[in-house]
Amino acid sequence: MLQAVVDHGGFARAAEALHKSQSSVSYGVRKLQEQLGVRALEIRGRKAHLTEAGHLLVRRARNLLEEATAVERVAESLRQGTEAEIVLAVEVIFPRRLVLEGLARFSRDCPETRVELIESVLSGTVEALQDGVADLAVTSTVPAGFLGDPLLQVAFDCVAHPDHPLHQLGRPLTLQDLAAHRQIVIRDSGSTRRIDAGWLGAEQRWTVSHVTTSIAAVANGMGFAWLPRERVREESVQDCLAPLPLAAGATRSVQLYLAFADPDRAGPATRRLAEILRDCAGCARD
Repeated sequence: MLQAVVDHGGFARAAEALHKSQSSVSYGVRKLQEQLGVRALEIRGRKAHLTEAGHLLVRRARNLLEEATAVERVAESLRQGTEAEIVLAVEVIFPRRLVLEGLARFSRDCPETRVELIESVLSGTVEALQDGVADLAVTSTVPAGFLGDPLLQVAFDCVAHPDHPLHQLGRPLTLQDLAAHRQIVIRDSGSTRRIDAGWLGAEQRWTVSHVTTSIAAVANGMGFAWLPRERVREESVQDCLAPLPLAAGATRSVQLYLAFADPDRAGPATRRLAEILRDCAGCARD
């Protein structure tokens, strides 16, 4: 009531906004001041003005009211069976713009559901599903005992900086050519069963933890790597990278799947997030 009086410029308008009588609002504010032992409003002429203490009380009251409203929304979501939190594990090769677009749409549909995003690599995503850490996953491998729907194919190019020695050979490259130079690979984030996907056996191997680091290293001439084409575009480093002229297999693709940890227990928010991710991936394919 105190906040309404301040926001609407007086008791009469506050009463109208709150659908209460003016006497009820006046009584409520008076009782508040008596209980707190602080004078929040003073009447000057026909208008109520905040005292110095009143300004502080209203500022704190806004935070309390926002929290109370949020609690009511959470309670309503829980009453309807909506999850309070979803853990989403996503392979780092999945286009970042699609992840962010999907989460932005999800936040509008389910604003009270928290999301924990795990950016994982290879068996790290599988473990998140198997260990029950993730509720939903975008994974390149669907483990035994789980079901996954095809979501998106990610194209990879074998690339290096235009000034890299491999580009100076002036001929189609063999595996022996590549093995003589440093390869940048992304570390499998799994803790038990690690996979060396895309490693070509180069002895001068550097291992990084994230695809963004791999892209930056290659763009700075530190080696060659298999990099997801879409992520290279997102990092805006196309001018710093050039596909290597491999004699065979210069490009490859990886199929990503969308998998629930437990479809039967997935709540409405988890299912909505899955639906949004499918839609985002479908638009990207089109």
